[in-house]
Amino acid sequence: MCRWLAYSGSPIRLEELLYRPRYSLIDQSLHSRLGVETTNGDGFGIGWYVPGAPEPVLFRGVGPAWNDPNLREIARSTTSPLFVAHIRASTGTPVQQTNCHPFRYRNWLWAHNGSIRDFHRLKRDLVLAVDPELYTSMTGSTDSEVMFYLALTYGLRDRPVAAVERMAGLVESVGRAYGVPDPLQMTVATTDGDRTWCFRYSSEGHSRSLFYSTEMSALRRLYPEQESLRGLSEETRLVVSEPLGELAGAWQEVPESSYGVIQKGDDELGRFEPAMP
Repeated sequence: MCRWLAYSGSPIRLEELLYRPRYSLIDQSLHSRLGVETTNGDGFGIGWYVPGAPEPVLFRGVGPAWNDPNLREIARSTTSPLFVAHIRASTGTPVQQTNCHPFRYRNWLWAHNGSIRDFHRLKRDLVLAVDPELYTSMTGSTDSEVMFYLALTYGLRDRPVAAVERMAGLVESVGRAYGVPDPLQMTVATTDGDRTWCFRYSSEGHSRSLFYSTEMSALRRLYPEQESLRGLSEETRLVVSEPLGELAGAWQEVPESSYGVIQKGDDELGRFEPAMP
């Protein structure tokens, strides 16, 4: 499968999360502890927002993240208040740049860990459900990108949770029609540059791992000696496939079949329920 993280809060350099933590995303590309595969070397990507720009910047590569000098250069010189990073382990589709996450449509980003089981059998029916006006923007061949464009088709830009629930409902319906057991496995991060939505769901009820960071005020009380926590705002949040470190109390598991919204003010956590479109 894959590993990803989504960050929102005080502007920081990308390397602070991609390289510096003990279990950074780059470390996870070689030594994942909670993933299906230990190594995630089939490409990588980062999408980050620049205040005032209409679209996020996207940098993707087909090589392993741990061995890309351009990624290291960008990470140490780029600061952003909101970004999504992904390291890929292919589930069967080609290793090519257009198949690397995150995917971008205008101001939206999308990253996924998981798969649509027997995607090669379900793909035609799913792709035909994509809005024709959106279809021409699809450039890759992954199930993850099809999920993104189905969510866009069902209203991601207006009602994100409902749109992803409809996408999941369609995948399960088509899967059942083809006799595919437990067709959907997903953790997803998607953002419009202001709010970030995260989802954890699987048809079998045993989803891939997903965690979110504890509130900054609580972490500072627990670890007053941690200098890295001092400059971060109370709005700062991080969602990850697996924790970046071992500070007790720093990470909370996202419940099974749930969605979360990271936003200014109170965040939101709710029940995720697929629905037929």
